[in-house]
Amino acid sequence: QVQLVESGGGLVQAGGSLRLSCAASGGFFTNRAMGWFRQAPGKEREFVAAINWSGGRVYYADSVKGRFTISRDNAKNTVYLQMISLKPEDTAVYYCASRRMVISTLVNDYDYWGQGTQVTVSS
Repeated sequence: QVQLVESGGGLVQAGGSLRLSCAASGGFFTNRAMGWFRQAPGKEREFVAAINWSGGRVYYADSVKGRFTISRDNAKNTVYLQMISLKPEDTAVYYCASRRMVISTLVNDYDYWGQGTQVTVSS
């Protein structure tokens, strides 16, 4: 059973930066792709970024491309989301998720989820 715990969220002014972390336990982290998703109030959960098992392949939503960077440290069973140039529209609960092997942008393709961490960007 894979368990995921996010941290690093908070309140930041527009233009600021945050780094989210997601620590995994209870499973084989190194053979799993990891994704970050977000959900704003009243909206559906949406894809943000994903990284394959080795870290050699990454994919981003157009809305965050050039501002967010996903990375992973398999020795620490942790995936990161570095966010810069934050905008008020980035405000949401951010979730990390895990699935076997290959990257996906689809919510339903991921079988393990963290509890989420709130990111609030003030204007």
